[in-house]
Order: sequence, then C-alpha cells, then structure tokens
Amino acid sequence: MFSVINISGLSIGIAASLVIFMIVSYDFSFDKFEKDRDRIYRVTSDLHFPDQLIQIAGVSMPLGPAVKRELPGIEVAAPFLLYPERVNVTVTPNNKPVVFKQQPDIIFADNSYFDIVPYKWTSGSAAVLNEPFKVVLTESRAKSYFPFRDAQKAIGQTITYNDSIKATVSGIIKDIDQPTDFPFKEFISYSTIEKTGLKDNLNLEEWNSIGSNTQLFLKAAKGKDSAYINKQLKDLYNRYAQKGFLSITNNVQALSDLHFNADYGNFGSRQANRNTLYGLIILAVFLLALGCINFINLTTAQAAQRAKEIGIRKTLGSSRLQLTTQFLTETFLLTIAATTIALLIVPLLLKVFSDFIPAEVNAGMLKQPAILLFAVCLIITVSLLAGAYPSLFLSTYNPSLVLKNQAFSNTGKTRKAWLRKTLTVSQFVIAQFLVIAAIVVVKQINYSLNKDLGYNKDAIITFTIPGSPDNQKKLTLQQKLNAIPGIEMVSLAGATPAANGYNMATMDFVDDKKKIETTAEVKSADTNYFKLFGMKLLAGRYLQQSDTTREYLINNTYAKFLGYSNPADIIGKYLNRGKANIPIVGVLADFHSQSTRSAMKPLAYSSEEKWHSNFHIALKKINGSTAAWKETIAKIEKAYKGIYPEEESFKYEFFDERIAKFYTAEQNLSKLLKWATGLAIFISCLGLFGLVIYTTGIRTKEIGVRKVLGASVTQIVSLLSKDFMSLVLLAFIIAAPLAWWSMYKWLQDFAYRTHMSWWVFILSGGLMIIIALITLSIQTIRSAMANPVKSLRME
Repeated sequence: MFSVINISGLSIGIAASLVIFMIVSYDFSFDKFEKDRDRIYRVTSDLHFPDQLIQIAGVSMPLGPAVKRELPGIEVAAPFLLYPERVNVTVTPNNKPVVFKQQPDIIFADNSYFDIVPYKWTSGSAAVLNEPFKVVLTESRAKSYFPFRDAQKAIGQTITYNDSIKATVSGIIKDIDQPTDFPFKEFISYSTIEKTGLKDNLNLEEWNSIGSNTQLFLKAAKGKDSAYINKQLKDLYNRYAQKGFLSITNNVQALSDLHFNADYGNFGSRQANRNTLYGLIILAVFLLALGCINFINLTTAQAAQRAKEIGIRKTLGSSRLQLTTQFLTETFLLTIAATTIALLIVPLLLKVFSDFIPAEVNAGMLKQPAILLFAVCLIITVSLLAGAYPSLFLSTYNPSLVLKNQAFSNTGKTRKAWLRKTLTVSQFVIAQFLVIAAIVVVKQINYSLNKDLGYNKDAIITFTIPGSPDNQKKLTLQQKLNAIPGIEMVSLAGATPAANGYNMATMDFVDDKKKIETTAEVKSADTNYFKLFGMKLLAGRYLQQSDTTREYLINNTYAKFLGYSNPADIIGKYLNRGKANIPIVGVLADFHSQSTRSAMKPLAYSSEEKWHSNFHIALKKINGSTAAWKETIAKIEKAYKGIYPEEESFKYEFFDERIAKFYTAEQNLSKLLKWATGLAIFISCLGLFGLVIYTTGIRTKEIGVRKVLGASVTQIVSLLSKDFMSLVLLAFIIAAPLAWWSMYKWLQDFAYRTHMSWWVFILSGGLMIIIALITLSIQTIRSAMANPVKSLRME
C-alpha cells in the first residue's frame, strides 16, 4: 500500500514536471539560431499623447533609411514592410491563372533582412532583392504556388499581387525548422515600393506617421548596448521630426523579448508570458515536492517497523554507507517505476491542455534528447530528494538499542515526528493555496463576463464585408438581410462596441478660449447601432445618418476628461479634428470597449458611412428558444454569397464569444489551476491516508483496550483524527495570508476587479477540512469498528 501511495504521488509530480518542462523549454527556445542574437534588436515606438501612452512595434517609414545613412555603431539595419493590405496572389504555372486569396506572411524586404534572420539558400542569394520587382519564396510557399516537384523550377515565374504588382521569382530558401517569431514566407524586394502606387499611401517622408506594418531590426556593433542605440535614435528623431501635439520615442527591444512582450506583440503568432512560465515552473516544483514529501513521511513513519532489520544488518557487519546505498536504491527503483507511469500519463495531460498548449508541444517531444536527459536528471534528483533523508535517518540506528526494543519501536512517537508534521503541513499549505487561487481566478472571470459592460452582448452576430468600405453592394445586402424573418434588427456600421483593435484620433476641444488637446478612440455607427446593442444615452440624442463626419456622440469618460461632470452641459460644444469644428450631440453612458483589465478611455462615435464595413445582426428568440438561429444564419450566408459570390466562406462571430476571448488567458489559467489544485489535493490526501494507515496500525491494541473499556466509535474516530485535523487547520492559517497577498497582486492587473471576499477563504478552508475528514474516515472508522478481541490477541 505504501509503495502504491509513493509511486502514485511521484508519478503525478514527475508527469506534471515533464509536461511543464516541454512547454517552458519550447517557449524559451525561440529565435536561438540567429548569429549574434544578443546584439539584435527591434526598434519600437512609444507615442506620448497628453492623456495616454500608446506602444507600437512599428516605426516611421523614413527612420530605416536614415539609420542606415547616419547612425554609427550599427552593423546591420534591416527595415521591412508587412504587406499593408489584404493580398490576393495570382500565379500562372501552366499559362492558366490561379488565385490564392488573402495570403499571409508576405513582406517587402531588402538583402539586409537576411543578415538578421539567416536562411539557407537553395537558389539565388539575398543580393537579388536589391532590384525592384523581385521576390524570394520559401520552399513550402513555392510548392503551394507551383505544381513542380522540384521547388527550384519556380525560379523565373511571375507572381501578381492584388492585380497591381508583378514580381519575378528570383530566389528559393529553405523554411526555418526551428521555433521562431518570424513567420514570413514571401519576400518582395523593398525597392519595389517606390516603383508602385504603394508609395502614395505609406508616407515615405513623414516622421510622425507611425504604423505597425513598418518594422526595423538592427544589429548593433560589438560593444554598443541598447542605451547607446536609444540615445542615437532620440537624436536622429529630434533632428528630423517636427515637434507638435504628438511626441514619439523610439527604443530598441531585444530579440529575446520578442516572444514574450505583449505590449508590442510579434507578427500575429502566439506569444508566451514569462511570469506564466515561471509560475508553471513553481507549480511543477510544488507537485514534485508533494510526491517527495509523501515518500519522506511514509518512510520515516515506517522506520520503527524496519528498526530490527537494520539492527541485524549492522550486527552482521553492514556499514552505514551500505545501508544508505540500499535505501537509496529502493527509492531509485520506486522513482523509475513512477517515471514509467508518468511517461504514460504525459500524453493524457497534453490532451487535456491542448486548447492552450502550442501544437508543437506534443508527445513526440518525449523522444528528443533534451527531454530524455531531463527525465534522467529528474529520476536522479527525485531519488536523492525523497531518499536522502530517510536513508541517512534509518542508517543511524544503534543496533544494541534496536535489538533490546529500546529504539522507540511500535510507539508511534519517534524523535522525528516533528518532521512528519512539518511536511504534512507543507503539503496542505500548497494545496490550500491553490484552492484559494483557483476560486479567486474563477470569481474574477465570472465578474468580467457577467458585469454590466454597458451594452447588450447576447444573440448578436457580426461579420465583415469584403472589398472597399464604399462598395455599394453592402446596401443591397442590407436590404436582403432586413427581409429575413428570423432577424430582429440589422446595423451596418464600424466595429462592435468591444473589439481587439482600436482606432485613435487626435482632437482639440475649445471652450471659453481654452484649448484642450486630447486623443480619443473613434468608432463609426449607423442609426440602428445603439438600439441594437442597447447602449444608454445620458444626454442629447443619438447620431443621424451621414456620409461624412458631421457630429459626434461621446462617452461620459470623455465628457468628464474635458471638465463636464454634468453630461448635458457639453451638448452643443465642438471638437476640432483637422480643420473642421464638429458638434457634440450626445453623451453615452460608459461602456467597456476593451477587457476589464483596461480602464475606460475617451471615445467618440461618428456616422461616416464610408467606414461602415461590418454587419451586426440581432437574432430573434422565438418563445425564448434559439433553435431557429441555425436556419436564420444559413439564410444570412445565402444572402451574403449572393452578393459576394467570389468569397469562398462566410465567417461570422457571436458577440458574446468575442467578449469571452478577452479572457482566454484567465480561462486557461483557471483550467490549469483547477487541475493543479485537484492533483495537489489528491497527492496530499494520499500522504495523509498513508499516515493514517500507519498510525492506526501501531495503535491497534490501544483502540481495542479503549473499546473494551466502553469507548464509542465516534470517540475513537475523533481521537484518531484530531491530531491530523489540527495540522490541516494550521496549514490553512499559514496559506490564507500567502494566498491573499498573491491574488491581491494578480487582481491589480484589472482596472475593474472582484473583491477578495471573506467567503472565499471560509469556502476553501471548509472544503479542505471536508476532504481531509473523508480521507481520514476511510481508515479511522474501519479501525474503530474492528473487533477488539482480535486486536488484543495479536501477540
């Protein structure tokens, strides 16, 4: 039984450690193949507005050429441009045009890009990108475009981008086969930009025009650090940029930070969070420690049972080293058994967490040398951690005292009982901490999802129409949608009230000769928008339909920022955007345009029709049932494809699901904590169960005597359980303040957060006491109900 308990606890801890090591090692392995990667940086932009800071990974278009010309201490400067619009690619492999719609991972770059990110060239060289209208493809992209078995035959083929740019395939490179945040597969020569109409839309000479599509990577010369480069960039910006309302600071971001910094993002790929990874490591240590604690507890508790064996071995000549080696070997064999079981558990754990574990982290990684080496190191480490103290402790017994029954045999009160109590308390501190953390995380998620966000989010679907925003097809589609009986209301507008991205604008507010420069998020809406989303009006009126921006509807936060605590007082005032004074006609109640992590910011709605490229549809509920939605959505799709037959698929999204995606990280954390909590409780209860079995075993005669003298089953169960329950209560007293402090810090990331309610601690403490009582009762009740005659006949 004790072997089963030890192996179970260790196998769970080892399996969790293996999975976590696979995740952590994968995320920390990104972009390790670049030469001199410690000297590679990305240039970012911090936009300083009067009332907020906006961080962008991009730079102004003229910065890259200026750095190449003028900045000392830079070994390589590699500007590149992500294709700034949806890309439809046309190829003619057999003189028949084939169109690939909305192709991703296409950039404009020159040869310096390949000095930053090394590729293996199978045809051509980086020098081909010095000429306009040239393109380099990865082997995978070449094979997807052209039906040639040999990708090299794609050389010389012509590719057309959005029917406007034609480029000749002049190089083929191998795909990167290591983890990287550079997903690009198609490289058009950078000089092509100036030879095409793209230059008219990119502000090639505007230093204050920043876009995330314009990227700049640098390799610093040896001996030049980030502080030196930042100063050079600041001097360069001050030399060329005009000072005004917007202040821009360019800073460098280390290549090693690209995979982890959510403030600047990468290129649309998954990012990791360093704090989460460190938390996972701590979690693995916790679960592994729980298994080791079980082993130490049960082995030292059984010490008295093996005392005579050790005494006889020592009398027959065994040295302390031989005994220590014997016990360590026993631990080693148990650990190998546990690791074998753990390797079988790992694929199951990976499947459970597949929703948020990268697809590259899979059971196949168990064959990698690094993972196998880690498993071997884990076996050795666990064997030493779990077996070192028991082996040293057991090998110290004095053989003369042991053989005289004077070595605390069968007392249950060993000199090391304090250690077992300390370790048991430690186990339940960890389990109790995880229980509290899991409850708080779930409470915050429920708070965020159920909070009054300032709009209706149920029974609403949204989709984007293709083509230019002023396409007249959208009006025809709107008429068809209005005729579908299952639709409550249709709005043709800009983005939903809450969305991942946002559009910021600079505005001036002039009142009583006082000018206030501000930035605000700008959205566009039609007349149905506010009714459809159930948004509350505090003062004034809603917007009227218009083909240009003729009036603004602002949120209450904006009104307060401008100094108007009474929303009605700002009606009729003007916001100046560009050269136009635009009146404020209404004030909306505040609503959350981002997740509850973010504070509410100034926001303004206009009704400019050319920005209306999203349909928002409220679906009808018939007698409270949603059964007809599937049929209604099918009719919407039919109407959509009738207007846009060239589109291959109809993509829509429920608005409440979009809101839920804001909290994907928290939901993943919640799922992880629930599993970790369950495993921690299971391992801790296994250890508690083992100690109870041992304790009741050595107190068998005492229990029999008590029953003969009239003790009831309840009294005996209480007697056997009270010591253990006091340990569980002590663990709660220790864990509660630690959990409160940790979760208080975690909640500070949310501008709008739940409270650390007292019932969270009462619930978690009560839950742990109930689980411990159930665990204890399994054995204590059995022992209390045993026949005392059999107990007293044991000798």
